[in-house]
Amino acid sequence: MKRKRYSSKFKATVALEAIRGLRTINEIASEHGVHPNQISQWKKKALESLPDLFTGNNRRSQESEAQLKDRLYQQIGQLQVELEWLKKKTGYDI
Repeated sequence: MKRKRYSSKFKATVALEAIRGLRTINEIASEHGVHPNQISQWKKKALESLPDLFTGNNRRSQESEAQLKDRLYQQIGQLQVELEWLKKKTGYDI
């Protein structure tokens, strides 16, 4: 059976509705055609992520920083290898 995929916007909307608590999770689930456990998971994830929204250190920026750092280290390594090759090729040694 193929899993149904939901957009992040849909998940946020449903989770926010569950957080508001105006209706039960079962009512929300039947309206949107989503299992109540799934809504509970989205709600929990949303509540856990809220504090990070108001800090400058959200997960995305940390991941992109890590990716940038990895790319730069890779580039440094490549340049070091090229430099050593050029030194051997030209006989130039610093």
